[in-house]
Amino acid sequence: MAAKPKLYYYDGRGRGESVRWLLAAAGVEFEEVLFRTAEEFENLIKGGNLMYQQVPMVEMDGMYMVQTRAILKYIAAKYNLYGKDLKERALIDMYVEGMRDLNDMIMFFIFSLREEKQKNLNYILERATERFFPVYEKALKDHGKNYLLGNQLSWADVQLIEVILMVEELKSGVLSAFPKLQEFKARITKLPNIQKFLQPGSQRKPPEIDDAALEVLKKIFKLDEDLVLKHMS
Repeated sequence: MAAKPKLYYYDGRGRGESVRWLLAAAGVEFEEVLFRTAEEFENLIKGGNLMYQQVPMVEMDGMYMVQTRAILKYIAAKYNLYGKDLKERALIDMYVEGMRDLNDMIMFFIFSLREEKQKNLNYILERATERFFPVYEKALKDHGKNYLLGNQLSWADVQLIEVILMVEELKSGVLSAFPKLQEFKARITKLPNIQKFLQPGSQRKPPEIDDAALEVLKKIFKLDEDLVLKHMS
């Protein structure tokens, strides 16, 4: 019996959350090694398997995989969530890259200065509703099928439901002008694997972290706060 995939990350969302989502959507049980201190992270680096000294890292199929996109592409391909040919994979990549842009805006939002938080929130919501969501609404409307690539669930659909729920955490009702995305959300969240992942007690992480947890996160990764704030601005 093959060992369960193992995700090495901190106890929060960040870039590791998309890995959790994709494994869960594929119906794959996985374990987590969650570090909570800088020392635990340093010990992981000293172990010698962490290429580039960055996480997330996934131990799977005899490999120690790093770089989020590389991990996600491998999982998507392994579990038939990456299209049937090169053209479909190119479409999935284009959809996902847009979603990652939006995902990153939300991920860095927690670092906003108090006086800039509303401005940054408005920017995220404007980008979501005027640049990104219209693309996916149009795709679903044009072909009239259940998923972004017809009637086959793909990595792009999993990434999209993750992003939709993240934006809704910032502002409820954000899908009011997007009927096809509303239908998509209702449909995807009823899929057994997704439904299970959305239940309390799953490996999905909560959206908010308090100030103390944020300071721990900065120490673990030695985050340059000025750089993060510049990114948000």
